Amino acid sequence: MKRIIWASILLGLAAILMPALFLRGQVEGMYEENYEPPLPAQAQQSPAPTEEGIKTPTEGRDSQILFRLSDNGSVRETNMEEYLPYAIAAEMPLSFGFEALKAQAVAARTYVLYCMENQNPKHPDGDICTDSGCCLAYLDEGALRGAWAAEYEENLETVKAAVLATDGQVLHYENSPILACFHSSSAGKTESGSALWADVPYLISVESPEREIDVPNFVTTVEVSADDFRETVLLLRENAAFSDDPSQWLEDVLQDDSGRVKSVLIGGVSLTGQEMRSLFALRSTAFTLEYKDGVFFFTVTGYGHGLGMSQYGANVMAKNGFNYREILLHYYPDTKLS
Repeated sequence: MKRIIWASILLGLAAILMPALFLRGQVEGMYEENYEPPLPAQAQQSPAPTEEGIKTPTEGRDSQILFRLSDNGSVRETNMEEYLPYAIAAEMPLSFGFEALKAQAVAARTYVLYCMENQNPKHPDGDICTDSGCCLAYLDEGALRGAWAAEYEENLETVKAAVLATDGQVLHYENSPILACFHSSSAGKTESGSALWADVPYLISVESPEREIDVPNFVTTVEVSADDFRETVLLLRENAAFSDDPSQWLEDVLQDDSGRVKSVLIGGVSLTGQEMRSLFALRSTAFTLEYKDGVFFFTVTGYGHGLGMSQYGANVMAKNGFNYREILLHYYPDTKLS
């Protein structure tokens, strides 16, 4: 699959070079990917909050959890009961097991509460927004009716049932809602938070059970001509030195403990796996790279940043008899569900 498009390259560079508080994933279709989380400002330096400093909305049921939703430039107040079904419908296929849908409901609810305590400067008037490139995905009634047609009522009831079954339940670490990251699929293991930005006790690398048979497009390829490869790398590393022999350009690939690419040495300069993912529109940083007959070949496994819960992994666990609590505590160890 050839996917070197200059517009994608420029967008990828913007994501790398612009100062930002947020990581963002690439999106391909309604259910293919979810959206990467705001970084916790306190992740590296702040102590855990005291009991007196804990906000109380997590203690209420969904109808009592009020927050401000930024929707296409306007801000409205809503509650978790009204909001969650439309966010979950945009984040996870309804074909997934019910326990996976319940796990997604808890993760999304927790994510919103985390955002309520960690303001996003992109929408200071709203706790969370409906922009899929910024916060959680969200599809309103019109969009869902268009997607589901005659199955709208039945599907919406399924999503609402997953929300109701977990009403008000939130994942905590040391009495605060966690940064409940999630992604589409992992290549055997999830990523560690320390590999991307900070050590977070509950965002560590764990086994994830999904395999190629479980996930559409689990393994994808990207082919890049030698000329395009060189010019793309030079967009980000002007000092890279390329000889006349492309087979000598790739010098070293370093993987982290989860099997994802930590860094690549190309033309004498180092690029991170995240930079390579953005530059070449890769679905994840779990990739191999080789050169043959004038073409660089990326083989990519999984989709997303790899932090927290793998959605397809959660679905496999649900099909294998695990309940949503077991799924959540597997992907977010040392947390408490309450």
